[in-house]
Amino acid sequence: MDASENKKAIIVGLFLGLGLILFILGVFTLGGQQKSFVKNIKLSSVFSDVAGLKKGNNVWFSGVKVGTISAVRFTGPSQVQVFMSIDQGTQQFIHRNAQAKISSDGLIGNKIIVIDGGSPQAPEVQDGDVLQAEKLLSTDDMLKTLQENNQNLLAITSDFKNLSHQILQGKGTIGALMADNTMALQLRAAMKNLQTATQNAALMAGQLNSFSNKLNTKGGFADNLLTDTATFNRIRQAANQLQLAANNASTLTNNLNKASEKLNRTDNAIGVLLNDPKGAIQVQTTLNNLQQSSIKLNDDLEAAQHNFFLKGFFKDKAKKAKEDSLKKVGQ
Repeated sequence: MDASENKKAIIVGLFLGLGLILFILGVFTLGGQQKSFVKNIKLSSVFSDVAGLKKGNNVWFSGVKVGTISAVRFTGPSQVQVFMSIDQGTQQFIHRNAQAKISSDGLIGNKIIVIDGGSPQAPEVQDGDVLQAEKLLSTDDMLKTLQENNQNLLAITSDFKNLSHQILQGKGTIGALMADNTMALQLRAAMKNLQTATQNAALMAGQLNSFSNKLNTKGGFADNLLTDTATFNRIRQAANQLQLAANNASTLTNNLNKASEKLNRTDNAIGVLLNDPKGAIQVQTTLNNLQQSSIKLNDDLEAAQHNFFLKGFFKDKAKKAKEDSLKKVGQ
């Protein structure tokens, strides 16, 4: 073999060796990405719709790739069970009440499985556990919701269009306000009056505040009334005396009412005089008789003074009375 053939053989051997090295590195790289050379645990979850998920897609946990989809199988009507190979190093962070949901790797990327950790109080997952699946909101559902929203938006815009048309025509309160200058001026006047009332209310509040401050002035009547127990007790005594006076006045009024009632009855002397004409005539007759009797008595006394037997007695009595009067004048 000459030198040129040896050189070719060496070059071919180098290329073969380099290719083998690249192949081995590729195998290890792909195996590392697919977690083929790490110890794994098997988890699964059952979905009603996997939305194009297939074997080999990634499994993410807290934003980190932790495994791959090992199989996708039908298990019943509208049920698909997805089997996952998960790195055993993440087992301690995933709990049995964790949920698995289908998502996308980016906006339009491949479908992936995303696992949340669950609550720390729950035990960690074991090999062969089935995680609860979170319902996937499909594109059809989103489009259906979007269509409903579009219909609602169309109805709202149609109503607003009709409303704006009616407003421009001057219909309704708002339309009348916009079209009727008189009503607009009245509304402006009402707002002005409301503003004035608000200012007056603020002024009144300030005056009430000032009045309350005066009431709280130390030594004032209100302060003494509210804080001085002696003043309060005197006021209470005065109120009690007023109450007693009112009670006495009420009693007096009742007595006067009773007396006036007796004056209107004929079961007493004054009532007879006021209300019984016959009794009044009798009393008047009696008074007339008494008057006549007194006149006759005076006549009898006058006659007795001129009587022979009593004439001396009356003379001595008159003489003595005259002497007593002279003594008083001399004194």
